[in-house]
Amino acid sequence: MTRTRWIWLVLAVLYAAFFSWYTSFGGPLSDEEIDGYMAMAKGNPEAPPPEKLAILRRFLEEDTGDDFVMVNVIDMYETPLQIEGVEPGESSDEVMAKYMAYMFPALFSRASHPVLFGTAANSAMDIMNADGMEEWTQGAGMRYRSRRDMMEITFNPEFRGSHEFKIAAMAKTIAFPIDPWFQLGDPRLVLALLFGLIGCGLSWREAARRAPDI
Repeated sequence: MTRTRWIWLVLAVLYAAFFSWYTSFGGPLSDEEIDGYMAMAKGNPEAPPPEKLAILRRFLEEDTGDDFVMVNVIDMYETPLQIEGVEPGESSDEVMAKYMAYMFPALFSRASHPVLFGTAANSAMDIMNADGMEEWTQGAGMRYRSRRDMMEITFNPEFRGSHEFKIAAMAKTIAFPIDPWFQLGDPRLVLALLFGLIGCGLSWREAARRAPDI
């Protein structure tokens, strides 16, 4: 096999490995999986009320099997709630970082990550029928590989302790999923273009190296 073919083979294998990790192939949740996750939610010491359980079930039953984004708008406390694990003088951002210390490894291991994050530049500039929702401090969009992955993260026993830090840091938040969704910078597309560029460049170099001197 020539060096050029080896180059393209290595790039193809690397891309296939990334694509298979980043993409959900499990399909929509089965009835058995939904019942299992609902049982976990109801068995949680801080189980949500029936109306929120109904919302969760509908979210799981309408699973497309694809990735989705959870849109979050967040208002942080000026001073975090003083719960166990929060040190005097710590800011809400520092307390939130303790929560994310669990979340980020759990997210990235399942190809889930932020697609946008930023600090509010002003109070809400367009608001309708939402009194008291004028002030926010942050906004974010979190990409999940699948609803199955989100449930696995949420119901991991390690999540329960760290979730208290989120409650201590956030004064209020709104979160809702969007699916279907799309972005121009999908990493699968960006990586395919990058690998294509690298492959073409290396192939050109190999061709130039083998070309006879004139």
